[in-house]
Amino acid sequence: MSRLALPFEVADLSAFARSLRDQLEHKPSHVEMLNMLCRAAGFRNYQHFRADAEARQRLVAVQEVKPTPDHQLIEKVARHFDKEGRLLRWPAKAPHLALCLWVLWARLPSGSVLTEREISDLLNRWHAFGDHAVLRRALFEAGLVDRTQDGRKYRRIEQKPPVELGALLARVTPVQLGERKGG
Repeated sequence: MSRLALPFEVADLSAFARSLRDQLEHKPSHVEMLNMLCRAAGFRNYQHFRADAEARQRLVAVQEVKPTPDHQLIEKVARHFDKEGRLLRWPAKAPHLALCLWVLWARLPSGSVLTEREISDLLNRWHAFGDHAVLRRALFEAGLVDRTQDGRKYRRIEQKPPVELGALLARVTPVQLGERKGG
């Protein structure tokens, strides 16, 4: 007959140990009882069990923390785009520039290799200040696109974007005909 493993959980190990100890004829001390229970569960002693439980709680707490977007930054960066979603001007502040470049990165087709002419044509559609070369160079220097040594082929580098990008894209991407805002 095979043994069925059933999980067993108690809310307070100390109270459980006292209750169990009180039921035994030979009564070990409370600390001895805690250590015996923890050894039976696969730990070296009660301190090992407690350290493991605290580490698991910290890990769960860290995993539950989700970064929140900086809405003030999103508002300021959104001002650099017109109602058609084109970049109007070169941002003076580095955080604004970085987020503007992420918007351009998000619009590039993923997994595609683009010629210099193709990426320039796309960038020309997405900005209004007439300097696609500076945008191409900035995307490369920011590590958002890769290019061949001779600069003839470009491809988007897939990576995790900043948390603000989703909200910013929602603000600066124009709604196409036949689409509704919010769905």
